[in-house]
Amino acid sequence: MADRNVQPNVHPNARNSDADLAVARTVLKIEQDGLAVLSDSLGEPFIQALDMIEAATGRVVITGMGKSGHVGHKIAATMASTGQPAFFVHPGEASHGDLGMVQQDDVVIALSNSGETSELSDFIAYTRRYSIGLIAMTGGLRSTLATAADVALVIPPSPEACSIGMAPTTSTTVMLALGDALAVCLLDRKGFTAQDFKNFHPGGKLGQRLLKVSDLMHVGDQMPLIDQDGLMSAALIEMTAKRFGVVGVTDGAGLLIGVITDGDLRRHMSKDLIHQKARDVMTPGSVTMVPSHIASEAVAVMNERKITTLFCVDGAQNKGQPLGILHIHDCLQAGVV
Repeated sequence: MADRNVQPNVHPNARNSDADLAVARTVLKIEQDGLAVLSDSLGEPFIQALDMIEAATGRVVITGMGKSGHVGHKIAATMASTGQPAFFVHPGEASHGDLGMVQQDDVVIALSNSGETSELSDFIAYTRRYSIGLIAMTGGLRSTLATAADVALVIPPSPEACSIGMAPTTSTTVMLALGDALAVCLLDRKGFTAQDFKNFHPGGKLGQRLLKVSDLMHVGDQMPLIDQDGLMSAALIEMTAKRFGVVGVTDGAGLLIGVITDGDLRRHMSKDLIHQKARDVMTPGSVTMVPSHIASEAVAVMNERKITTLFCVDGAQNKGQPLGILHIHDCLQAGVV
């Protein structure tokens, strides 16, 4: 018989959950304070770094060792995705041939918390020999890296967030944020738009969210259209053939002036319906969208108005030359929600 007094196994190092949460909050508070100090310290060197990158005709080459290298990878990826050509070069590989990837019209950003990372020495010497712009991102104000650089972005001293005060935590968080600040400022200087961002992110959820109406709409002969003086017999054939559950009505100038929906057919149902003209059955005006708008905006409008289709026009709301038609199913199939 099993001993009912036996207690379940408890790991000897199990901690109280409140203690874990307290440590976690302390970490976040220390890193938050480090970011606040960084923000207050920004000044002319930051502007000089932006000017140097903006003026360069080449790319931004980012390098760093260890945890700084991991941060550098992310900064390079962020810059590249926001319109600033950038890539990461490992300092160890640079010393064995990859320095050939760095050209004279490039700008190098070297990351080192101490500013004394030995693996960066060949990289620093190379930039100095060939007059390649060098930006230091370091916590060492008088370090070898800061002294050698054209611009030194010095990270103000803040305690690391670990209990032994040694593991890279606050320092890497601050470096990462400083890289984000550079990338976003460059984005604003270049006038980088949501469409530009979409062009660099064609895949995944982000690309789906930034699809334009013009990417999904049906155009040309796919649009169900009829002239305002056309008979309803022709309108019914057009609506049935195009399978959108709607037909657009245009005036003599080819402008969209209304739509005929299933609801309009029910409201005008009579034995002479097919002999009536489209303008007598249509609902004047219609909810439209400009093709350059983001598709998610169209989905929001369709959901709000409880409709499943939108005509896309080249003019102001409810008036213009019809350029396409968008069905909500097109958006859902493309992952736009």
